[in-house]
Parts: sequence; C-alpha cells; structure tokens
Amino acid sequence: MLRSEWGEVQPTAAVENAYLEKHDWEAYGRWFLGLTDGANEDTKARYAFVFGDFRRIHRSGLIACHYRAAEWRHKAIELVAHELLQELDEASA
Repeated sequence: MLRSEWGEVQPTAAVENAYLEKHDWEAYGRWFLGLTDGANEDTKARYAFVFGDFRRIHRSGLIACHYRAAEWRHKAIELVAHELLQELDEASA
C-alpha cells in the first residue's frame, strides 16, 4: 500500500493474535525484518520490525523500520528496509 499512516495501520496485539490463530509462526515471521536476540522461539517477542498489516505491505511501515533501525544502529535491518522501499517504489512507478 503506497499511502497510509503507519500509526493507524500498524498491527495491534489483537490483530497479531488473530493472525496467529489462523497461521503458524513461520508465516507470522515473514512480516518482520528481524529477530530479537535472546527472545524465545515461537513468541511475538522474537520478531522485530514489522512492515505490514498481515494483509499487505505498507510503504509507511518500511519507512518506520528504516528510521527505527537507523536510530538503534541495526545497520543490516536499515539497509534491507531501504532496499525493499526502493523495490516497492520501482514496482509502483
């Protein structure tokens, strides 16, 4: 989705739980760019940098991931978010 306010479309805990009722952890993890060190497997805490709402990718979600990763010095996530943002923009041009 090209235009959205991330604060309005970012998945809530209830949305995450509803998704997990119908999908496995592998499918859930595909919506995140990173993993949290030290977090237990098969927990929501394990996944970081969500970029979509479990239905579609959001440009604003990728931008949020990019900025958060830069702020926290997660260089690999920052670069991946930037690359995905470029690919999304090219596909929608």
